Amino acid sequence: MKMALPEVGVGNGRGRDGVVAESDCIKGTRPSSDVVCTTQIHTMEKKFEEKDALSYANILRLRNKFVDALVLYDNVLEKDRSNIDALLGKGICLQSQNLNRKAFECFMEVIKLDPQNACAFTHCGALYKDEGRLLEAEESYHKALKVDPTYRLAAECLAVVLTDIGTSLKISGNTEAGIQKYCEALNADSRYAPAYYNLGVVYSEMMQFDLALSCYEKAALQRPMYAEAYCNMGVIYKNRGDLETAIACYERCLSVSPNFEIAKNNMAIALTDLGTKAIVFYELALHFNPHCAEACNNLGVIYKDRDNLDKAVECYQTALSIKPNFSQSLNNLGVVYTVQGKIDAAASMIEKAIVANPTYAEAYNNLGVLYRDAGNITLAIEAYEKCLEIDPDSGMRNRLLAMNYVNEGSDNKLFDAHREWGRRFLRLYPQYTSWDNSKVMERPLVVGYVSPDYFTHSVSYFIEAPLTFHDYTEYQVVVYSAVVKADAKTYKFKERVLKKGGLWRDIYGIDEKKVADMVREDQVDVLVELTGHTANNKLGTLACRPAPVQVTWIGYPNTSGLPTIDYRISDSLADPPTTRQKQVEELIRLPGCFLCYMPSPEAGPVCSTPALSNGFVTFGSFNNLAKITPKVLKVWARILCAVPNSRLIVKCKPFCSDSIRQRFISILEQLGVEPLRIDLLPLILLNHDHMQAYSLMDISLDTFPYAGTTTTCESLYMGVPCVTLAGSVHAHNVGVSLLSNVGLAHLVAKTEDEYVQMAVKLASNVSTLSELRMSLRDLMLKSPLCDGPKFTKQLESLYRKMWHRYCQGDVPALRHMEALQQEQPNNAEKIMVTFSEPAKANPTALLNYLSANANGRLSGPSSGQRHLNFENNLSNGVLN
Repeated sequence: MKMALPEVGVGNGRGRDGVVAESDCIKGTRPSSDVVCTTQIHTMEKKFEEKDALSYANILRLRNKFVDALVLYDNVLEKDRSNIDALLGKGICLQSQNLNRKAFECFMEVIKLDPQNACAFTHCGALYKDEGRLLEAEESYHKALKVDPTYRLAAECLAVVLTDIGTSLKISGNTEAGIQKYCEALNADSRYAPAYYNLGVVYSEMMQFDLALSCYEKAALQRPMYAEAYCNMGVIYKNRGDLETAIACYERCLSVSPNFEIAKNNMAIALTDLGTKAIVFYELALHFNPHCAEACNNLGVIYKDRDNLDKAVECYQTALSIKPNFSQSLNNLGVVYTVQGKIDAAASMIEKAIVANPTYAEAYNNLGVLYRDAGNITLAIEAYEKCLEIDPDSGMRNRLLAMNYVNEGSDNKLFDAHREWGRRFLRLYPQYTSWDNSKVMERPLVVGYVSPDYFTHSVSYFIEAPLTFHDYTEYQVVVYSAVVKADAKTYKFKERVLKKGGLWRDIYGIDEKKVADMVREDQVDVLVELTGHTANNKLGTLACRPAPVQVTWIGYPNTSGLPTIDYRISDSLADPPTTRQKQVEELIRLPGCFLCYMPSPEAGPVCSTPALSNGFVTFGSFNNLAKITPKVLKVWARILCAVPNSRLIVKCKPFCSDSIRQRFISILEQLGVEPLRIDLLPLILLNHDHMQAYSLMDISLDTFPYAGTTTTCESLYMGVPCVTLAGSVHAHNVGVSLLSNVGLAHLVAKTEDEYVQMAVKLASNVSTLSELRMSLRDLMLKSPLCDGPKFTKQLESLYRKMWHRYCQGDVPALRHMEALQQEQPNNAEKIMVTFSEPAKANPTALLNYLSANANGRLSGPSSGQRHLNFENNLSNGVLN
């Protein structure tokens, strides 16, 4: 679609309406003398004849009667070949008939006769532009303005051609030069709306959203009917979380252009997020256009978000009946099938999406999640890396998490990947570098906790103790909850925090920079993020550095990679002083375990050892399948082969798939374990039933190199002893810390052989196993692992220590930033901490429906269709 361009007018550079001015002779005047000689009379009659012919020719030209006008212009020029006005008029008529070469000759003749004729230069510029010779056009317009700097038409035409040059430069990859040309266009004509609009598109792509918004607003001010500008303003406001303003922008856009499909779909998306009218809006769109696959797809997204999965499937299938290779609907259908447990069908759909669109980054990401959940980490990482090749800003976090499952800790590859992610991510956000927080060391501190996991989720069992036992008079707690769907546990946490005098901020759906503003307004002293690179994290908020002290804890077994975070909390067993594991943050250790477990009240009683009634020992694991690597299965097979008649029970969500179950059984069968000795259970929804499933196992086998966390605590609480294998990095040693703090250090193996021996020894004496089972819950509850008050005191002391260091000018994150600048001097300008206030914008992702094409207009996904994208840990979270 071409950009609307100003009409190229005609004139001599003085008439505002572009009409060639008449001669200075005034028709009908007479000389003052009554005596007129014959020669003078003939000369005046000739002038009047030429004047009348020229005026009539101009009138005909203005009425688009170019052929007739040309006859008169030629008549005038036969008598006076140097008549500039006739040459101009003839050139314009020829130009209007697309006889550009002859028109150009006329204008050049004018310039030869009158080198100061701005109008002729302007029309030459228009002819150059029509031929695509933009640089020559620019030169001609500049010559016109040099002759007459006040010539408005030349300035307007120059703005048009400079904007076109800017767009060509931008498309060729020279964005800076493109921006320069847009600015030159606005210098030529400050009212040229497309230049403002194109600048807005470029700034949007550069994620400088405040500048983009300003440009769109100026474009709309100059052109009140500029639908695209209103649409793009809506995109920015929507991504900032300001849905009402976004909807107002889309409404204005649609009032100007009622059939603007992108705006219709964007409007419905915003209404979806606001929770109003969206279904009606899409259904109305389908009423007028029943064959709109995009509307069907987006309607499916709404139903999926509302947990109406059957209706979502119906919508996606309808979209595919209209457009069989519609990659977004294929992908989205795969996501819904995954939620429904139809893993094989899900993989098939997502693979079809990739075939339909080989550059569909989100589909590769989703395929990676399916591979990961099926236990095929190698293929998962390959899929994530393919995703990154297509879109460097997509899938990186899932890749980082997946690499933990196979990290042996023997090199720095995983650290380097996190650090590289942090450097890229940091450039999207300006940072605060000054805070108003009073530097009084012993005053009450404001501690903020940021997480999406304040519901029945793995993290919730470890954050409950601080929320419950903090001294709220000395540590004012502010909870920033990004929970997608609250449950009873969410409301329990909220009630508890508010009752104790803390603050609870619901931040789901709010832009991360706005959350940073909230943190700053709340005067938070120590901000603790609990998610790392798992689903729905708010690392973008911490990238803004809204608090003077920032910490990562609980939710992720590795460095965040984000230089704006000062500390990572651990302990001396999970991260011993001799550890070679690197992290961007400074490691700070609690004196006991770095975790405090608060068990679920729904767990139910400990059941007797099943081996007593079964007559055989059952080993088991409820860890996610990604942790159960081929290496783990080899060791488990050795144990099963060493303990006659023993069985293995494994529970995880992907076992609802026949193919995944069969693959798992087949691997163990090749290792010498008969299929009849293996029990595989799918996801158990109710927490009570999940906990009671531990009654089916006698001994829990931890995974390696990525150890379990929540599953280990759950098994111990249900009386099931766990055997773990120590390693070289944090993810390997979580079980070491948990078991040691419960008093079960004798179940920590140092080698695979020792791991096998410990498991076999436990299984050899069922009576001893039974005694341990019946005493294990009490042992655990009395251990440091479950001592909430003591643990919270230690945590508060750690926060106080961090605060003291900040007050003394010791800020690890600032050192990290300075080191980063020294390492990358060429990029220092991009990452330098120079902002005292961050721009109020949304840098979390590229705009879904915004990019510049050859005309500076909207492009991107057809009609604004929506796709679904898996994030990390769709079910139980990283700690399982």
